[in-house]
Amino acid sequence: MAQDIDAGAVLYRDFCAACHGATAKGDGTMADLLRSPPSDLTKLAQAGEFPILSVAEQIDGRRPRAAHGGDMPLFGRWFEGVGADVAMAGADGQPILMSRPVADLIAYLISVQD
Repeated sequence: MAQDIDAGAVLYRDFCAACHGATAKGDGTMADLLRSPPSDLTKLAQAGEFPILSVAEQIDGRRPRAAHGGDMPLFGRWFEGVGADVAMAGADGQPILMSRPVADLIAYLISVQD
């Protein structure tokens, strides 16, 4: 089953936009209240390839970010879904397992790259 960009957009709006902004540029309504400025998520593929593994690890908590006070997002358990039941191909073609919500959110983030 392919990732659902529309479902990812809803997840982004509901869980990410307050900090990262409606257009994912790091200018959300909560941005000024944070210790570290939110990343511009439209630049994740700036090095040439979208870093699927790195982004998945940040969303699902395998690679916590200090700026988020621990696991990102703070409500990360919601992103567990029914477990790592979806595979997305990484830059080297190897499958990366993740939950459906994480895969849908990543599909949306891929769609907003500059």
